[in-house]
Amino acid sequence: MPERSPDSIQPVILCGGSGTRLWPLSRPGCPKPFLRIMGDATPFEQTLARVSDRSRFAPSIVVAGKDHCELVERQGGHHSLIVEPVGRNTAPAIALAALTLPPETVMLVCPSDHHIANESAFRAGVERAAKLARKGWLVCLAVEPERPETGYGYIERGAREEAGHLIARFVEKPDCATAQSYVASGKFVWNTGIFVFRAADFLAELALQRPQMMDLIERAHQNGLADGTTFLAACQPFAQINPESVDYAVMEHTKRGAMVSADMGWSDIGNWDALMTLAEGDTHGNVVEGRADLVDCSGVLVRSEGLRVSALGLKDVVIVVSHGELLVTTREHSQNIGELPGAQER
Repeated sequence: MPERSPDSIQPVILCGGSGTRLWPLSRPGCPKPFLRIMGDATPFEQTLARVSDRSRFAPSIVVAGKDHCELVERQGGHHSLIVEPVGRNTAPAIALAALTLPPETVMLVCPSDHHIANESAFRAGVERAAKLARKGWLVCLAVEPERPETGYGYIERGAREEAGHLIARFVEKPDCATAQSYVASGKFVWNTGIFVFRAADFLAELALQRPQMMDLIERAHQNGLADGTTFLAACQPFAQINPESVDYAVMEHTKRGAMVSADMGWSDIGNWDALMTLAEGDTHGNVVEGRADLVDCSGVLVRSEGLRVSALGLKDVVIVVSHGELLVTTREHSQNIGELPGAQER
């Protein structure tokens, strides 16, 4: 594992996912973190750059599936790499990383596929969260909701705690009416899936909430194979783990949960509609990459690899041509792309 000073924050970059939400551009073999979907750098490259200040952050640890190790090295260069033999969601992935670190290490857990427009606000939020983490809190970075979004999880603020708040409760993706009530109340924030906590505190809480999972993770770690800066967890115990996110396994149950808000221009780029919200459109709100002729169209996204797309009179529609596949959907339905047979093929 990388050399680090005792006071530095240890980034842990999670590279997982099956690649369905931006299908057909995103695929299991090359999912969203490794695609150039906004600008010249991929989300994974942007995530690494965001935590590259060695006065604040230790060299990153990357957690990835075995199918993506080559992409990690190609785009990120040489890093400490923890390889999951099979995907088991974020709680086991984070625990594997935590087991490699000194107990007092403050971990910054970052998904590798998010967009953050204001990096200085992100770093300031991380510093505030780290102060709470050093006192034993498990901290989630959150953002104030900009709209009644149904594709994000929410956190209800509890009592004030230094530069943040205690977590009253986590709420999974709500329906539209519920999301509207959350935004109107002013009590709820979006859960970004970015966490800050000490390694020992996270492992202790996971052992309390999910003892069987913790036992299997420890066995996968103890029987894993180290090769230089790469660590491969043992397959047999790791494959037995019931997949769970860190939210479900730990954060929704812990009595040590806290949150810090950061006005950092965050998006999880969770679907084509979210990507379009971030992109700069023309005077009619259309966003085009590739060959396209749009007449009397507004709010239309076209992304085509090769074929020319011609459209007339469309509004709020997504058209994507990639890897020999054609996707046509309304922006409203873009969250459901993963249900399509093509997106489910492996």
